[in-house]
Amino acid sequence: MKRYLAIDIGASSGRHIVGWLENGELKTEEVYRFHNGVSEEDGHLVWDIVSLESEVRKGIDIALEKYAIESLSIDTWGVDYVLLKGDEEVFPVYAYRDERTKEVIDEVHSLMPFEELYEHTGCQFQPFNSIYQLYADKKAGRLEGVTDFLMIPEYLLYKLTGVKKKEFTNATTMGMIDHETLEFDHTIIERLGLPEHLFKKLSQPGDLVGEYKGIKVVLCATHDTGSAVEGIPMEGNELYISSGTWSLLGVKTEKPITDVGSMKANYSNEGGVGYNRYQKNIMGMWIVNELQRQICNEDIREIVKKAELSTYDEVLDANDESLLSPSSMKDAFDALLSEKPQSPYDYFRCAYKSLALSYKQAIEELEGNTGKTYQKLYIVGGGAKNQFLNDLTAKATGKVVVALPIEATAIGNLMVQIKADQ
Repeated sequence: MKRYLAIDIGASSGRHIVGWLENGELKTEEVYRFHNGVSEEDGHLVWDIVSLESEVRKGIDIALEKYAIESLSIDTWGVDYVLLKGDEEVFPVYAYRDERTKEVIDEVHSLMPFEELYEHTGCQFQPFNSIYQLYADKKAGRLEGVTDFLMIPEYLLYKLTGVKKKEFTNATTMGMIDHETLEFDHTIIERLGLPEHLFKKLSQPGDLVGEYKGIKVVLCATHDTGSAVEGIPMEGNELYISSGTWSLLGVKTEKPITDVGSMKANYSNEGGVGYNRYQKNIMGMWIVNELQRQICNEDIREIVKKAELSTYDEVLDANDESLLSPSSMKDAFDALLSEKPQSPYDYFRCAYKSLALSYKQAIEELEGNTGKTYQKLYIVGGGAKNQFLNDLTAKATGKVVVALPIEATAIGNLMVQIKADQ
């Protein structure tokens, strides 16, 4: 029986999950889990990429103690990358919540207005998109002598195999992919004065990278949302939310949708495994996790129960920029609310109601832009376990909510590997 290893790394944790087919059904077993998170260095938020690589290798070794592994692949969040001079890393490896791009966004848009960028790429505006990070690196002189940049999963796969490959789904998070050619847009690269040699041909999910300890190393959809959508056992084509640190709400489409309505609604077009993902970033469990860390260090299940009993009724814009990386999430909430919550659970009730409302608004925009009405909303990821939020979402959206508390990202990662092996 062939076994495959999915290494799924999120902004707060990583996990190694072994999968295999048994009577046509995919079975999984988590063999290792580790903590991940940003750290502060010289006033900036950075990733400890050395520790990440160590944890990846450790989990593989643990998997090999139990099973012979046919192949492995790695997925992570998007937009972040490692700069390389040959085989030498350029440190630090900045995290997307760092604010270093704020100073360059206007300059990027003076060289190529966002309306034109969207027309080329169909990629939503986020201040942390790789296009702004790379331009900030250029301004800081960090691109001098750089031979490659690899997105985080591409870098980790390279460290295992010695092979540098750029993968399509993760590249589409950058804001630099031509939505027609599905390769890097050289008009953008030239306009911003970025080094042409960094933007190499893209590889696809399922492509072979190399080998590590006798294991085939392949590309999955290395952007975790791409893998998560691939892992949803969906009947037909319906709406989805990949609910984690971010809530990614969207639908599969045959081609990108790059009209003015989509741009104004800040919808993105990102690569899937043979389809386009028309979706929107919503702040997600980040706001809940930060509230929990700062004001109420109880088990989240108890917090949800007490939030459900709260009578606090005010909501806020869950996508307000002030919630992206505040020093205090509580203070950020207070600044946005006219009536100050009286208990910690009022804050959580507000967060959940605000997320449900943001889902409703996003779905209305999506249906207006696609000209289609959808009946179901599939929710996967950690947020799918929150019945209170699921109920609020069903009530707000009027959709049939199908909550699947499964490791959809790891499942999608495994499914691509299995398909590539057939």
